Amino acid sequence: MTRRPSPLLLDGVAVAMALLDVWAHWDIDEPLRMACALAAAVALLLRRPQPLLTFLLTLPAVLLSDAVFACLAALYTLASLSRPRALLVVCALAFAFSDTTSLPSPELDLTRTPTLIAVGYSAATAAAAVFLGQLVRTRRDLSLRLAEISEARDHQQLLTAQAVLAKERAQLAREMHDVVSHQVSLIAVRAGALQVAAGDADTREAAATIRRLSVQTLDELRHMVGVLRASSGHPTELTPQPALSDIQRLADNCGIRTELRMALPEGLPPTVQRAVYRTVQEALTNTRKHAPGATAHIDLSHADGAVRVRVTNTAPTQPPLPLPGAHHGLLGLRQRAELLGGTMTSGPTGDGGYELCVVLPAQDTG
Repeated sequence: MTRRPSPLLLDGVAVAMALLDVWAHWDIDEPLRMACALAAAVALLLRRPQPLLTFLLTLPAVLLSDAVFACLAALYTLASLSRPRALLVVCALAFAFSDTTSLPSPELDLTRTPTLIAVGYSAATAAAAVFLGQLVRTRRDLSLRLAEISEARDHQQLLTAQAVLAKERAQLAREMHDVVSHQVSLIAVRAGALQVAAGDADTREAAATIRRLSVQTLDELRHMVGVLRASSGHPTELTPQPALSDIQRLADNCGIRTELRMALPEGLPPTVQRAVYRTVQEALTNTRKHAPGATAHIDLSHADGAVRVRVTNTAPTQPPLPLPGAHHGLLGLRQRAELLGGTMTSGPTGDGGYELCVVLPAQDTG
């Protein structure tokens, strides 16, 4: 985009050109005329805030001397800033007659051909200044109009995108409510029935855990469905966001044996706390799915301005469960870590287990 010169610089150039015009027509024997010409050149400094007044102040210089540049510049400015065409016609005619009239002894005979030619030439000169000013004004108005149209188009595109997003959110909310909510409710009911009918304590405890987790999932699901159906454009958290204080409960309710060692300082940024929680959650989920019977070791530490999350599990003692998965969990963890300026590594261990390690900066860099 081309940078336009500053108005102060343009005004300075206009005054300098007017002074050069005065110098070119300087006559030491005509002090009054030269004073009017100099005053007209200086009056150009008022051409933006007071274009009509500036033109009237420069018109005597045309009437008394041959320095006409200041008046033409004032006429151009008036045309570029004013809309009334009748006013511009009157000002152009005033310039033409002033340019062909010599005071204090006016000699204007319109019946003579040279006089008509001189008037026509002066009128054409004034018309050129008016047309140029009007062209600049039209270009400026057109640029503003194009900017308004572009802004309106961008706003319309934003509204269209929001409408499409709202429709997709509503459809997703219906699917979650009709499919997931129904199946999780059925799991909770069956788990409750099993808890009542079971004869041994371990089975009742397992059924109670399943029922409790199902109810918690239903509550979170209802909250998510409500957020998806909301029409407000304000950002809303899908669920109460987890923190470090929730990791112990996560480890206790994950359904596998865990050993947790947490040595993290207070006051970590919420984004870092969420990343730590989600890392542990994904690692425990993968252990439960792919390494039944294994024990998970969770080690959360802080050193050298970085938070280190290390989750390992032993070799499985049972065949893995055939549970569906999109295989996006580790990819999502890696992307989350990179967004926060950290790293993630994962892979099998020598004893047949698996290790997941995430290192995050202790301060939020997002």
